[in-house]
Amino acid sequence: MLTINPKYITDQVGNKISVVLSVKEFEAMVEMLEELEDVRIYDQVKNSEDPSIPIEDAFEMIEAIRKGK
Repeated sequence: MLTINPKYITDQVGNKISVVLSVKEFEAMVEMLEELEDVRIYDQVKNSEDPSIPIEDAFEMIEAIRKGK
């Protein structure tokens, strides 16, 4: 589990307006968000009715496009 120790910046009346995190905490949060996005996309594709192709064929198609074939 990720432990975050935010520090808050407040305005003159005490309203929280910003958060300060350590670089380590920030990078851990970004990594977790990227993983969650990958899971979301995977679930979306898995539940899709769209046709799919084997990954090897997809890589070949991508390479052919990159090479201008």
